[in-house]
Amino acid sequence: MDKTHDKVNLLDFDRAGLEAFFAEIGEKPFRATQILKWIYQFGVDDFDEMTNLSKALREKLKEIAEVRLPEIVTEQYSADGTSKWLLRLDSGNSVETVFIPEDDRGTLCVSSQIGCALECSFCSTAQQGFNRNLTTGEIIGQLWVANRAMENRPRDNRKISNVVMMGMGEPLLNFDNVVRAMNIMMDDNAYGLSKRRVTLSTAGVVPALMRLKQVSDVSLAVSLHAPNDELRNELVPLNRKYPIKELLEACREYASGEGRRHITFEYVMLDGINDSPEHARQLVKLLKGIPAKMNLIPFNPFPQSSYQCSDRPTIDRFRDVLMKAGIVTVTRKTRGEDIDAACGQLAGKVKDKTKRTQRKILMAGGSV
Repeated sequence: MDKTHDKVNLLDFDRAGLEAFFAEIGEKPFRATQILKWIYQFGVDDFDEMTNLSKALREKLKEIAEVRLPEIVTEQYSADGTSKWLLRLDSGNSVETVFIPEDDRGTLCVSSQIGCALECSFCSTAQQGFNRNLTTGEIIGQLWVANRAMENRPRDNRKISNVVMMGMGEPLLNFDNVVRAMNIMMDDNAYGLSKRRVTLSTAGVVPALMRLKQVSDVSLAVSLHAPNDELRNELVPLNRKYPIKELLEACREYASGEGRRHITFEYVMLDGINDSPEHARQLVKLLKGIPAKMNLIPFNPFPQSSYQCSDRPTIDRFRDVLMKAGIVTVTRKTRGEDIDAACGQLAGKVKDKTKRTQRKILMAGGSV
């Protein structure tokens, strides 16, 4: 139970958790299925509206439980159809959630932490510092709130068909809560998304990645961004703890077995840093034997960043090297840039416990 609330938030439980909760209060396990359907399929957060529950049970639930959702602070719309919500979680912290509509799908980018404990140098989220992990309810609540917001747009019939754990934070550093939230996403009595439509994006927390294979088979995206340890140490400091060789061994293991899919590798294109044909050739050698797809991401600028985006001819040359080697490669179209909703631009509002933001100001010669 959240220490700041007297009531249990039912959004914090997947099916197994709900069954245990109802058993604890003397109810049958099938109540879990009823609650899942009411909350996620019908979008109901008021126990009085859950009409197939007895009045006595509804009254009991009102005393001890609630459906506590993130609060929308702002909602922004991009010219390209992308939407971004700033969601308040507590008195000092908010996260951002983004919906990206495409012809064949609608993808929601969901946050897993307030800020990020990693310090990837090209990512705006990383510059905000870190406060805490999100609860299961705060993670799945983003999907609930986005669904409700989109239902209130009568002229827009687009639906959320895919979810990526690719918003603020490193999902594998919030392992249990993220797995529970993904369980709800894929539960037939909740959102019913297939494992092919739920993707976890990680910078490469190797022990947690190995653990993930034991409990889930969602799609995997790995933020690679460099073809050698020296450069990746600079761009993705986590690499110093889990170097590329160790990470790729874990990726091979995750992709092995029946029903596993290609792993998508994410690669941000930074002008003069990691975008040469030689870097591409190193990638080809690196990924040999791994069932891989490559997403090339044009760098999206943010204040105080020292990086520039590679130009289109450079990106195309890089892509061609990979394609000729048989690696399926896509250059991601930048979406939502006009509302700072593009990849690497999410910031939210973070009460930084790491003092990272203060250190940066002092190093720049400013005052806190």
